Amino acid sequence: MKGYGQFCPVAVASEIFAERWTPLILRELIGGSHRFNDIRQGVPLISRTLLAQRLRELEDAGVVQSQPLPSGRGRQYQLTPAGQELRAVIDGLGQWGQRWGTGQLDPKNLDVGLLMWNVRRRMNVERLPAERVVLRFDFRALPAHYKGMRTMWLVVERPDVDLCLKDPGFDVDVVVSAEAATMVRIWTGHTDFAQAQRSGAVRLEGPRPLVQALPGWLMLSHYAHVERPVHAG
Repeated sequence: MKGYGQFCPVAVASEIFAERWTPLILRELIGGSHRFNDIRQGVPLISRTLLAQRLRELEDAGVVQSQPLPSGRGRQYQLTPAGQELRAVIDGLGQWGQRWGTGQLDPKNLDVGLLMWNVRRRMNVERLPAERVVLRFDFRALPAHYKGMRTMWLVVERPDVDLCLKDPGFDVDVVVSAEAATMVRIWTGHTDFAQAQRSGAVRLEGPRPLVQALPGWLMLSHYAHVERPVHAG
């Protein structure tokens, strides 16, 4: 890792934090991902080789520590006290991006796989029904460049929420048919669920009690509450 050749604390910190992909890897660790494959699920465009390299660099810098999994295959990664202090930096960066970022809703950034990965870990467990519920998300109106999955399932069995990229084999309770961009706008706080339903951009099919309750299960993005300038999109 090439440094800046400066003793300035900003320069020294940037040598660790400002490497490509590193803030997103830290975001995943802060969000609760501790295994290699889970971290990569939240940063799908990084190669496995580069992710392994970044994790080693963070360990060498004293930001991350790891230990073998009980199974003996793979490792589990945790933030050290130094890494935990970076929560405020990541949070501040996210708030700035929500408030001032101009490319957040650009079609080139539309990734429903990442959206569903975040939905999985931001479900309001206390509001979920006691019995298992299976939700199928069918995304439409995706940009031409998008090559990822268009249908995904959430298997909700309190307190666990599992994201499935293949049919899990259970009966589906609620089908969510949504324009991809609209679902991202809901998640990021740019529009609300009721408005999206009224416009037809999001449709829910299933038993009425579950359909009515589903919007309340979604806690939305950690940054959806951030106020944006009036002129912002």
